[in-house]
Amino acid sequence: MDYRALLQAADRGDPPPLALLHGGDAQLIDDALGRVTAGLFADPTELALGREVLEGDETTAEAVVRSAMTLPLMTRRRLVVVRRCQALPARGADALGAYVRDPNPGTCLLLLADEPLAGQRDRRDHWLLGVLPAAAIVALPAWRGRVIENWLKQRAAREDLAVGDEAARLLVQWVGEDGARLLGEARKAALAGGPDNRTVGVAEVTAIVGEHRVADVFELLRAVERGEPGAALRTLERLLAIEPPILVLAHLTTSTRMALTARELAGRGEPADAIARALRRPLPVVQALLPRVTGPAGSRLGRLLDRCWETEWRLKSGGEPRAELVALVTELCGAG
Repeated sequence: MDYRALLQAADRGDPPPLALLHGGDAQLIDDALGRVTAGLFADPTELALGREVLEGDETTAEAVVRSAMTLPLMTRRRLVVVRRCQALPARGADALGAYVRDPNPGTCLLLLADEPLAGQRDRRDHWLLGVLPAAAIVALPAWRGRVIENWLKQRAAREDLAVGDEAARLLVQWVGEDGARLLGEARKAALAGGPDNRTVGVAEVTAIVGEHRVADVFELLRAVERGEPGAALRTLERLLAIEPPILVLAHLTTSTRMALTARELAGRGEPADAIARALRRPLPVVQALLPRVTGPAGSRLGRLLDRCWETEWRLKSGGEPRAELVALVTELCGAG
């Protein structure tokens, strides 16, 4: 089952008896939970009687199974939610495996992992992926470019916010591709237009995101592109004082991925104007980028993108943010 199919089933009030959602976008997880809940419990009284929420780091698989086996009381179905299910101890694999082979049809068991579970722990899949059937596993979509912009406009519209095309593009460019942050910035941008404003345009986005913050992001990326570790690290220090480390990393990852894509397209003989259209970047920017990515230094881009993903894993596994980002930026500048 994919994410959209799960939402459609939730809206019909007929979610599957078992589903595992995993990925790093908290907004997509919250949206899925909200729609499953709304589809099952139209009455707040039913919600109080029929939903149980457990925390993966405070429970066991055996306790989850016992809760899932409980029959509904005064509701059509029960909803058992396990947040941070990736923290469930692996010793419960047998108990959970027995349940998933014959799940209780009167319960929807929704396992939520706020990180990707495939190949994230010492390059191995999380044990949950080996226990649950493939049809019950929902990997959150990794939306990029226009797709995430369209998602933002549609998701904001559900809150009666009209986000313009250019405003959505700027938000994704400046904030990154994390759904929760994008939606939060869109909400704040609407307030910048007044307490009753429901329209988000370029002016509102610029006012709330802040030109100085955007300038620092661009300065960091330019210093990395030019291979100037001193300037890059000074700008990194300023950004870390006001920005979440994971967002700074998102900008670095996006820039590295864009450079690698430009190299691959150029290697296939695509002209600069076609590459600019594919990357959705101005032609002069791409023309300045190509000599750097098609030269000998460009051969490092694949490894550098791997280093970005590795840094993300380290940050989410408890690594010290400043040290990890300093090491990454130094390497991206060619000085590592």
